[in-house]
Amino acid sequence: MNKIFPKDFLWGASTSAYQVEGAWNEDGKEPSIQDTMKPFPNTTDFKVTADFYHHYKEDIKMFKELGLKAYRFSIAWTRIITAQGKVNPKGIAFYNNLINELLENGIEPIPTVFHFDLPQSLEEKGGWGNRQTIDRFVEYCKVLFDNYADRVNYWQTINEQNMLVFAGRVLGQKKKSWKEVFQGNHHMLVAQAKVMQLFHEGIYEGKIGPAPNISCVYPKTQKPEDVLAAENMSAFRNWLFLDAAAYGIYNHRAVQILKSLDAMPEITDEDRIVMRENTADFIAFNYYNSTTVEAFPIEAGAEAKKAADQQSGFAIPGYFKPAKNTHLQKTKFSQWSIDPVGLRITANEIYDRYHLPVIITENGLGQEDTLTSDNKVHDDYRIDYLEQHIEQVYLSIQDGVEFIGYCPWSAIDLVSTHEGFKKRYGFIYVNRDEFDLKDLKRYKKDSFYWYQKVIADNGLK
Repeated sequence: MNKIFPKDFLWGASTSAYQVEGAWNEDGKEPSIQDTMKPFPNTTDFKVTADFYHHYKEDIKMFKELGLKAYRFSIAWTRIITAQGKVNPKGIAFYNNLINELLENGIEPIPTVFHFDLPQSLEEKGGWGNRQTIDRFVEYCKVLFDNYADRVNYWQTINEQNMLVFAGRVLGQKKKSWKEVFQGNHHMLVAQAKVMQLFHEGIYEGKIGPAPNISCVYPKTQKPEDVLAAENMSAFRNWLFLDAAAYGIYNHRAVQILKSLDAMPEITDEDRIVMRENTADFIAFNYYNSTTVEAFPIEAGAEAKKAADQQSGFAIPGYFKPAKNTHLQKTKFSQWSIDPVGLRITANEIYDRYHLPVIITENGLGQEDTLTSDNKVHDDYRIDYLEQHIEQVYLSIQDGVEFIGYCPWSAIDLVSTHEGFKKRYGFIYVNRDEFDLKDLKRYKKDSFYWYQKVIADNGLK
């Protein structure tokens, strides 16, 4: 059976600024925490990456050939605003040119305003733990809206805010207590609400929404205690962030968990009002894998544990701890579970809860790809992965989920956050190794031609 998608479905692909652009200190760009953090062992830094900053016209031409209807990218805060708080004209010009180039090639620009790359100058003043960062974020976003909103239909606020909370160490965050982490998280939630207020009250057209990493949570067994553990995990991992963006409130189960950790943030009356009155128009979410948990009774020596990376589990005594799911295969890198059906479950859970349009802005398979002597990359494993997940997007639409687009990670090879350049996701191969930049030439993988056909067919045939 042919699996044809809605007529205006946004077939796209994604990247982020610090992982793809390079040019880390050019044209007035200030350092971000990603520029100053020490790379993980045996991985490259973010100073050059795929050098999209100097290759964007060439790359967008390939995106057009691929058939992309949308390109989800992020804007580097540190290109737009200097450490002295001044607007950087060259940063404004770069994204102006990028957006225009996309539109000239028939590609919808979908910018994310913050994707893990907090300015180092703000980090030195306390980062998100400093309430003043809220105002700096709103000022930055106003510059973006004033310069680009006339050509942008979909804005994403904060990429994977929940992963900044649960796996902050691998994303450039300093070691912090749960209390400090969730105070910073609260400031991000308020900043997001104020930015949505700014957008909705301004003369800007289009829609704005969050972009968390969301995944369904399974109980290890049918034991009621494990089912409860799964519901608690989902409340803490998922709904804490989406309830705040879509309803303007803190999830009640998440509040109890925060109290158990002595991590309940200070919330002002003004915070509650601005969150409640300014909510999302749509929901973008990133999906890589599902999560499985079991009950975690409070016992001697039991401690809450943060996640090892963006997709791995974490544990809260009295609520849940990670459990192995024997029904799922694992990825080579990081041993993340592969669960296409979980995407359908997740999409239905989100839509059932919020009834807002949804778009996937990350989903993909990181793998060590090999460039053959005739400059080919045979990545059938990536094609299989994406085909299975796209099928579940289709089935979600049949279920009634209002899906507006699918933007897998990633459009082109880039530096993975803590696993370097050897972990490749792109439809386009970039000719460089972990530390040898070679010539940075671009080559189309087999998945490029496969996805090209999917887009041309508007689905799976």
